[in-house]
Amino acid sequence: MRRLHACLSAAAAVTLAAAGTTALVAGNASGATTALSNRWYAAAPYLMPLDNDPPDAGAIMDASGLKAFQLAFILAPNGGGCSPTWGGTAPVSSDTAVQPVINTIRAKGGDVSVSIGGYGGTKLGQACSDAASTAAAYQQAITKYGLHAIDFDLEEPEYENTAAIRNEIGAAKILQQNNPGLYVSVTTAGTADGTGWFGKQMLLEAKSQGFTPNNFSIMPFDGGFNGAASQTSALTNFNSILQSTFGWDQATAYAHEGFSGMNGRSDTGEYFTQADFQTVLDYATSHNMDRFTFWSLNRDRQCTPADNGGRTSGTCSSVTQNSWDFAKYSVKFAGVTPPTSPPTPTPTPTPTPPSATCKTAWSSSAVYVGGDEVSYNKHNWKAKWWTQNEVPSAVEWGPWQDEGAC
Repeated sequence: MRRLHACLSAAAAVTLAAAGTTALVAGNASGATTALSNRWYAAAPYLMPLDNDPPDAGAIMDASGLKAFQLAFILAPNGGGCSPTWGGTAPVSSDTAVQPVINTIRAKGGDVSVSIGGYGGTKLGQACSDAASTAAAYQQAITKYGLHAIDFDLEEPEYENTAAIRNEIGAAKILQQNNPGLYVSVTTAGTADGTGWFGKQMLLEAKSQGFTPNNFSIMPFDGGFNGAASQTSALTNFNSILQSTFGWDQATAYAHEGFSGMNGRSDTGEYFTQADFQTVLDYATSHNMDRFTFWSLNRDRQCTPADNGGRTSGTCSSVTQNSWDFAKYSVKFAGVTPPTSPPTPTPTPTPTPPSATCKTAWSSSAVYVGGDEVSYNKHNWKAKWWTQNEVPSAVEWGPWQDEGAC
């Protein structure tokens, strides 16, 4: 997923009357002294501050009422090493580009969380030798920016690396212990069943280490999804996985569950409109889920006619919308009514004409090897290598190659 690279004064502090939210006070080098409620960090949409034509965070805050942003992504250096960088190229230690963005947000009464990982690049869990050194790298970012929240975005290809996931989960546990009150989310891939084999292995690693974050969030997109109904079904299934893994009852599992969507057209051509976001938001709030976010604010604006040709963009949604329409659903989740704006129609995707006869349907229980062909979601797919129970989707590093509509 995420292929499209994705000082607060005391007088301005915001307190929400949302159940289970807390505030903490922590002095730090960046000048931030007061955290927002947890509900805001749970609602923070992703923003790439250095890539994908970054929008002005202050303008988004003014137009939508948003106060929290999930800045993406912290990675290992492209040239190797165990130190935090933005996108693999800009060292956190010498950063002068992201800090002003954070300062602007905090000056307007908001705050940020920082996301590590994502789809591309080398992750610190892969580059560092153990959990302690991985945690030390992330701690540099926490200290520099005075963070009250952090997100571990664990997905392909890192979550297929057992040692890397052990380092990431171990680091998350260390950071949670060493930074009292730190809001920690763990985000991973979503499937129709909730999450796939590697996602379940990640949950088992967390269980074995005795680590419980504020939430485990899934990304129900880029996996054969079709609108909100398929997403809420995946969230229901993921809740069952959390129950069986950790021995939680249903309510406790929902209190530790999150949703991370993709606004507009996804990498694989799925469409998620404002109406879909409202449906999932209703599901999340009615089940008392802990998190509702999306990828990304860089995409939360309508494409220009020249850029809206039925493709997925990192800088616009490819659906009909007003700017920051999708951010307002995060604001609603945080417990604040956003500014009103005229309703916008939802688009009708142009179907791809079939080009071939469909192969035998994909089965979650079957084992496939390189060259095997299946059909799924009205497309034919060819396996690149051995795979089982991985839903066919056009992910660059995934096991399936899209052969077109059938």
